[in-house]
Amino acid sequence: MEVYYQHVARPNLGPTARRLEEQGWHGISVVDSQNLSGDVYVALTSAALATETLQLSTGVTNPVTRHPAVTAGAIASIQSVSGGRAQLAIGRGDSALAHLGRAPARVAGFERYLAALQAYLRGDEIPFDDLEFGEAVAPPVDELELAATAGTSAIHWLPGRWPKVPVEVAATGPRVIAAARHADRILFALGASPERLEWGMATARQARLDAGLDPDDLTFGAYVNVVCHPDQDRARALVRGGLSTFARFSVMHGDVVGPADADQQRVFEALHDAYDMRSHTRADSDQAAVLPDDFVDSYAVVGPPELCVDRMQALAGLGLTKLVVVGATMGADRDSAAESDRLMASEVLPALC
Repeated sequence: MEVYYQHVARPNLGPTARRLEEQGWHGISVVDSQNLSGDVYVALTSAALATETLQLSTGVTNPVTRHPAVTAGAIASIQSVSGGRAQLAIGRGDSALAHLGRAPARVAGFERYLAALQAYLRGDEIPFDDLEFGEAVAPPVDELELAATAGTSAIHWLPGRWPKVPVEVAATGPRVIAAARHADRILFALGASPERLEWGMATARQARLDAGLDPDDLTFGAYVNVVCHPDQDRARALVRGGLSTFARFSVMHGDVVGPADADQQRVFEALHDAYDMRSHTRADSDQAAVLPDDFVDSYAVVGPPELCVDRMQALAGLGLTKLVVVGATMGADRDSAAESDRLMASEVLPALC
């Protein structure tokens, strides 16, 4: 199982990426939320130039803020600059869209975007009539009365020297899991509970079968909130901010997604009602405060190194091939967060690799 570190986008992510590579992380997953952090592709470029083996991924982009041709061209450029180390993770969108006054993209449009994105990355041609992802605000090119123009849309420099960029879909609910049949891998945002992850994997396999596809062609990963610290209470405090964001995906539209007992249902519902996007991911937010200890312990991986190793090895045993670790976030104690990162690098990663 490969283990990635999730990080916010910074214009110069190179020094951080180099340190993660030296510590033994397999990859870095970079947030794409234009109002809250820098540009993800600038950050990935700086990380690519500073490293040699570290895998480089968006974590995650969305189908609204960029045309699929732009997204494909950007991540394929990272693939070229990095020598084949790029991955594209995409979801329906959350904070990037909320700060534009928009909710996550509708599933049907998301699925159509995925199909176009994969076509662009393969170097395929797409009829103009199959686009309408935002370019429709401009009039048809026919109005220019050119002597000749392209009749379809394609990225003509692809396929290039390097393999096609893998596309991964961040998914929680069954409809997005089904739409991810267009993906190369599903990254579940269902927490660290084996029961919930097994439910997601079974749902994905059935969706592939229903679409007439081979379920064995799809691989699985997960976003998991992980904080390693010898003080369990401190670990919980560090993880609550990021956990509030990822747990909210299971109740995004008010109904709880996936297996949950009565107590967990109540926590999900309280989280939905308390969530304030102005304090997105913050450890000191109102939404973080609604998560009780027992929920944190089941939905996240928190505690001393040996506990974290056991929990993460159990996730690998489910068949997950990639784990994106979401650690302490803004509003958390910086010294404690640094201690967590040190323990992850010195004691947890060596046991997993």
